[in-house]
Amino acid sequence: MNGLAEQLRRQREAGLYRRRRVVSSPQQTEMVVDGRPMLTFCSNDYLGLASHPEVIAALQQAADVYGVGSGAAHLINGHSAVHHALEEELAEFTKRPRALLYSTGYMANIGVASALLGRHDWLFEDRLNHASLVDAGALSPATVKRFQHNDPESLRRQIESCTSGRKLIATDGVFSMDGDLAPLEEYQAIARKQDAWLMVDDAHGLGVLGDTGGGSLAHFGLGIDQVPILMGTLGKGFGTFGAFVAGSEELIETLIQKSRSYVYTTAIPSAVAEATRVSLRIAQQESWRRQRLAQLIGRFRQAVEVMGLPLMPSNTPIQPLLTGSAEQALQWSRHLEEKGILVTAIRPPTVPEGQARLRITFSANHTERQLDRLLDALQSLSLEHV
Repeated sequence: MNGLAEQLRRQREAGLYRRRRVVSSPQQTEMVVDGRPMLTFCSNDYLGLASHPEVIAALQQAADVYGVGSGAAHLINGHSAVHHALEEELAEFTKRPRALLYSTGYMANIGVASALLGRHDWLFEDRLNHASLVDAGALSPATVKRFQHNDPESLRRQIESCTSGRKLIATDGVFSMDGDLAPLEEYQAIARKQDAWLMVDDAHGLGVLGDTGGGSLAHFGLGIDQVPILMGTLGKGFGTFGAFVAGSEELIETLIQKSRSYVYTTAIPSAVAEATRVSLRIAQQESWRRQRLAQLIGRFRQAVEVMGLPLMPSNTPIQPLLTGSAEQALQWSRHLEEKGILVTAIRPPTVPEGQARLRITFSANHTERQLDRLLDALQSLSLEHV
């Protein structure tokens, strides 16, 4: 096709070309990737539930009962008793009246913005929000304003200049590439003063933060009165697949009626929903998984800071090692891969120009010995790499 080959060539030359790897093993800390055994530090399976035997058994047993596909959208005949039970349990987990399942977090974010906002309304977004929130703004009829990262004053200046229309503030709870938390206490105060809705995408916080995995809202002690719209995914801390939005009765009913990415898509398989019910219970009950993550993160950060490597500030399982250039990120990633360790190089446009990095992530299933291997590999980076 005209021009595409040249475009791909330039992408390769800039160190921005992406390729898929083929995995032939379960999602675990040690996997077979492109036919080679690899120790992985790049998964979002933070609690190590993706291959938990109880979760797998629940999936298998539910498939025997409900089959593989859900057959239709929720509003046709695809909404099973298992979907309904999971929504009720997610509502209880998040301490909200109701929850609504979506097929992906991407679809949930797009669905909320398009359902709640019209062309005379406003959407305020952090500049480092996940691509799904950015695209939600692009597809929404509302006017979008993007404030400086984690900067309440920047948000305040922007929102005070808008005197009419509905206002929605949308932010990640835990930022997927930096691993830092949004200042939700300040944002909720601004939202309350400006009569705005606050929406938090807590894909990387749920299951990980809080005593029982309640996420960034639990971390800050915030409830539905402060954050009326909560989006969460099920494929990260909970180890399965799908997403949900939790909030008031009126919010959920509005999404059922008006959210196109909910109305016009097939429901996730019932077997996956049943597996998620099990993983949700495990995530809440087994607090040792969060404690284990905290131990791994603390030891890792202490060791890497002694090495003098450019580690970004984060107390979550997302630990970014800043390289600057895409070429350097690829070089570091290849260095680790030669030692049997898989850490993906993150490059623009996923992150801003000049902020390429290795995004190192931890699972509660990582062992001390595996962490030692990673630290030894990072230590072996020569001065010319740094």
